[in-house]
Amino acid sequence: MKAPALKTQGAHGLELPSAWVQRWSGLVANSGVVLDVACGHGRHARWFYSRNHRLVAVDRSLEAIESIAIPAHACEAVVADIENGPWPFAGRQFAAVVVTNYLWRPLLPTLLDSLAPGGVLIYETFAQGNETVGKPSRPDFLLRPGELLALCRGLRVVAFEDGFEAATPAQAARFVQRIAAVREAADMATDPAASSGPPEPARRRPLRYSLL
Repeated sequence: MKAPALKTQGAHGLELPSAWVQRWSGLVANSGVVLDVACGHGRHARWFYSRNHRLVAVDRSLEAIESIAIPAHACEAVVADIENGPWPFAGRQFAAVVVTNYLWRPLLPTLLDSLAPGGVLIYETFAQGNETVGKPSRPDFLLRPGELLALCRGLRVVAFEDGFEAATPAQAARFVQRIAAVREAADMATDPAASSGPPEPARRRPLRYSLL
């Protein structure tokens, strides 16, 4: 479910990309196709387009999709209700899957299956505790402690954060959880079943953990 909008800089279509997405976008293969899930008005699609990536952007809002100012040859913009309808990218995989301020738990395994060998998951959304400082406050919108780490147990976790961020002039105080993780190409090549389930725990690499 899409979390209620944060107070951010700029009007719709001009919001700044997430600092977390910017920080870890360098992990994405050059010219790789990036899937922007629940893309809204395309702040992250525009960021990756500026870095010479092709985009696939999906949102249930036609108005939001129509506002994305990226040439059609570089951005496949799809209007779809990914919570109540079929996954529009069945059988496709991407160099990166990017998700911010959105959580629909039944979709999480599909997002992992959408990572190509070497693909990067960059995920950031609200976490438990946020109900003490504002909205979103419903459990459906809030990640449980360590939930993204558990989701990515079959990937190489590059960075993970889980904690509280104080208010800034551009953003309300919030509890947030973030991860950047890579599906190892070697794992996919040596284990044909990897796309249908996580690799054995022994294949995990050391991760870097930081608390906000």
